[in-house]
Amino acid sequence: MTTGTPSPSSGAPSAPRLVVLHGGEPPPGRERIDGRPGLAAVDYATADTLGDALPGARALLVWDLFTEALTAAWPKADALEWVHAATTGVDNLMFPGLVESGTAVTNSRGVFDRPIAETVLGFVVSFAKGLHITRDLQRERTWKWRETEPVAGRHALVIGTGGIGRAIARLLSAAGMTVEGAGRTPRTGDPDFGTVVEASLEVPGAGLHEALPRADYVVAAAPLTPATRGLIGAEALGRMRPTARLINVGRGPTVVEEDLVRALRSGAVAGAALDVFAAEPLPTDSPLWSMPQVIVSPHMSGDVEGWKDELVRLFLDELDRYLAGEPLRNVVDKRRGYPAGH
Repeated sequence: MTTGTPSPSSGAPSAPRLVVLHGGEPPPGRERIDGRPGLAAVDYATADTLGDALPGARALLVWDLFTEALTAAWPKADALEWVHAATTGVDNLMFPGLVESGTAVTNSRGVFDRPIAETVLGFVVSFAKGLHITRDLQRERTWKWRETEPVAGRHALVIGTGGIGRAIARLLSAAGMTVEGAGRTPRTGDPDFGTVVEASLEVPGAGLHEALPRADYVVAAAPLTPATRGLIGAEALGRMRPTARLINVGRGPTVVEEDLVRALRSGAVAGAALDVFAAEPLPTDSPLWSMPQVIVSPHMSGDVEGWKDELVRLFLDELDRYLAGEPLRNVVDKRRGYPAGH
């Protein structure tokens, strides 16, 4: 669906049944879901039982954030009108059956914007002031005076101009940094980025080709799509300043980790702060763990106190809209893999 208003199935009962797919821990305050007026029933399922729960269900909450269980169970979804993801990224749901169907997909856009932006600012400050180095020296009981870098006046390139990218741009700008964006549509006069270049390396002499060498910090905050998978590889890293740092709070496969390791070892880039990885948890034998210029964060940049309650609140708002036949808010463009406006 692209309208944002799921159409009732022909012959379906007036009160729909909702399935909640969870990974062993249901949403907090589930009584707010179970007792929602207008629902015929709420069934809770795990990846193993989803196929049994889907027949006849008209709505699905995917609370198991990175599961791909719906792909296998899709043939059992005979009445599904709406799928809501309790996360911002929906790349795990963009399989052909769902994309080609009339089922509407919504995500949890907005919940993580400010927390992730705060994490990015924290990474920038840590690099500029050497806070991670200070902590290491403290652990070694070593007193080592040194000069640090300013934050104000530095240049950041934010790849991804959706809600998260915009929150990052606003916070970095407030810290005195110059910020530009890289997105699907190049433009000038953007209220948060000023200039937005095309987030592609396919056009020599334009877009990222020109923007990467300007940046002191390259922040990857884009959804995972065919256009962004592997975007930060050897070519992009080779265009960065040797003093620049890479920050990834988007999706792990946006960065080619083998190329990043080589760039860090050779000094082609100065450092990296990574909250997402191609494989999670990050394998214990990954060289990223032991590199002193790398900060490894376990996919938690948006997870602040109360985040799960906020996810439920947003879902209930969408659920009330669905039950009332009103347009849904965070409707994903399934061809692009993210909501309109990115």
